[in-house]
Amino acid sequence: MNDENATEILPFDWTAIPELLQEKGIDLGIDFGIKVATALAVFFIGKFLIRIFVGAIGSLMQKQDVDKTLQTFICNLIRMSLMAVVVIAAIGALGVETTSFIAIFGAAGLAVGLALQGSLSNFASGVLIVLFRPYRVGDFIEAAGIAGSVEQVQILTTVLKTGDNKQIIVPNSQIMDSIITNYSANDTRRVDMTVGVGYDDDLDKVRATLEELLAADNRILPEPAPLIAVSELADSSVNFVVRPWVNASDYWGVMFEMTEAIKKRFDKEGISFPYPQTDVHLYKQGSD
Repeated sequence: MNDENATEILPFDWTAIPELLQEKGIDLGIDFGIKVATALAVFFIGKFLIRIFVGAIGSLMQKQDVDKTLQTFICNLIRMSLMAVVVIAAIGALGVETTSFIAIFGAAGLAVGLALQGSLSNFASGVLIVLFRPYRVGDFIEAAGIAGSVEQVQILTTVLKTGDNKQIIVPNSQIMDSIITNYSANDTRRVDMTVGVGYDDDLDKVRATLEELLAADNRILPEPAPLIAVSELADSSVNFVVRPWVNASDYWGVMFEMTEAIKKRFDKEGISFPYPQTDVHLYKQGSD
């Protein structure tokens, strides 16, 4: 008996499965390709805009005569911060949930931060160096037991070049934890020399000779006036302090050349440079 209300069951066409899978795969491929293209567009366009923005910031700071060290540091910091935003945006364009990604990234960042406490200390010190500028590129400084000219102030380190042309990279935290002597901070410096003469020499003649030598060197500044004074009656000599003021760039030239000039002039004038000496007194004991 036929049931008029019965639903007719049609046979399933198994031959259509490959075609359906192919169509589904094409749709998924197109959707994924669009996402990848969008992510790449976000990344490269963002990178291009960051380059333009950072360049504009650098040009603006250069016009405002901002210190070169500060320019480099700020531009690098802005570039890295914006690149992090662009990378996260590109990942979001792929369909990845960025909220969870940011949380994972933050946890990973915390773990890395704990493992890199020394680097973070150097980073914080680098920020302080840039903000307070105890020294700049080109200055000759002494810090952390190292003396040299500043070549670069980086985020984590400061690059110094010593007088014998060695490059030394010093962590910023070590510099900030030490006493910093900046020899280039002021335009002028005082040359401190000590000259010892014999007790038998004429002190007035010594003083006049030193004054003539200082007056003959046009690198020595008239103000502040040079100081020539007897500083010590030592064991073997009478010591004079000679303290002329010079431009910072002339310091070593005056120091070396004036030392040589004093020796030659004193030899010519018959002024002695006494050697350390010890008087030995011998007593003869009487025989019993």
